[in-house]
Amino acid sequence: MNARASRRPARHVGELQKAQQQDEFRRALRGLLMRPLMASNHADFPAVHRQAERLREWFARETGWPLHVDRESARLFKRPANLSDPTRGVPGYDRRRYVLLCLACAVLERADPQITLRSIGERIVRQAADPALEALGFTFVLRTAAERRELVAVCRTLLEQGVLGRVAGEEENFIHDSGWQRSDALYDVHRRLLAGLLAAVRGPSTWRAEEAPADTGARLRALVAEFAVDSEQGRRDAMRHHLARRLLDDPVLYADTLDDEARAYFINQRGALANRLCEAAGLTAEQRAEGLALVDENGQLTDVAMPAEGTEAHATLLVAEHLARRLRQAQAPVRVDEDEIALFLREAAGRYGRYWRKSARAPGAERELAGIAVERLCHLGLLARKGGGIYPLPAIARFSLGQAEVRGAAQIEPLFPPDSAA
Repeated sequence: MNARASRRPARHVGELQKAQQQDEFRRALRGLLMRPLMASNHADFPAVHRQAERLREWFARETGWPLHVDRESARLFKRPANLSDPTRGVPGYDRRRYVLLCLACAVLERADPQITLRSIGERIVRQAADPALEALGFTFVLRTAAERRELVAVCRTLLEQGVLGRVAGEEENFIHDSGWQRSDALYDVHRRLLAGLLAAVRGPSTWRAEEAPADTGARLRALVAEFAVDSEQGRRDAMRHHLARRLLDDPVLYADTLDDEARAYFINQRGALANRLCEAAGLTAEQRAEGLALVDENGQLTDVAMPAEGTEAHATLLVAEHLARRLRQAQAPVRVDEDEIALFLREAAGRYGRYWRKSARAPGAERELAGIAVERLCHLGLLARKGGGIYPLPAIARFSLGQAEVRGAAQIEPLFPPDSAA
């Protein structure tokens, strides 16, 4: 055997190891994009821990997001580039529930390693009696089922984030008037994850009274304001980070949402930028004159999947196809409202209602379905609400349905013909 032949197996092993390392890096990166605060028991954490240095360098270079990894957790400090996006936030949360979440975190920061649900609620009640909160109209007394439901929702959010770990008990009975005083749950408090929950550059508690931002927009900007090098290269890096964050965090990036300088940079660099992000994260770029979308063909890197299973998902897909057809025919901005969409879904129920759940076929249910469909499409960057109207955005044109063909079992060809060798 000559020397060249003897090196082939070693080269093959090296290539295989390199491919495995790349697959693990991609899996870890995708995991962090979907779970920026990751506990050590998460399925992707071992890959994140092994690839920590490479991930840290990649995020610093491409997005400017810091990454911290230790034995217990990983925290990617994702800071949104688009602070005006109304679709962000925890599903079902309003301002009051965010206040409760902050108060619960303050309770846990001072708590023992274990705490009960009832104890969290009672301590929040004491904090809510602060005159400053009362002056703002915030009250919390834990006596009503609605307030206990809010507390349970906050605790379940903390459970999902890994800040709390359930040891015993269940939260559901705590809500009901008949048994809440006899029901409770016991949690472990994971302080590392609690400390990483806030992704702000500067904590709001560090603001002096005279420098506190005046309104919500100013508060959001102050929370994520980062130091930028005042040089041409520093401005280019900041612009590249801004665009990468938008592409990784938002469903679609439309060029007309950028200022003149960022738009010029984006149009010139979007091909190279998309290639780098797609190669690392396993995404597919869809470039159009109006902008760019990075699509995950597996449907994993999204908070709202489409298409998906279920009545609401089917109705949303039908609405998207209907509005895409309207937009193509008009060749101009189209304005619709929820009443028009509800009327379309009432007619669609006659064709597709047999595939929907029974309650969705009831008279008047089309209004609820229309609201859900619009909300989903807004989250996906396919619709926008402006001035009381709803406007289909250019990316909705990618959703076009063909005529469905429903076949019986006898018409479906078997995966393996009877005479094939399985």
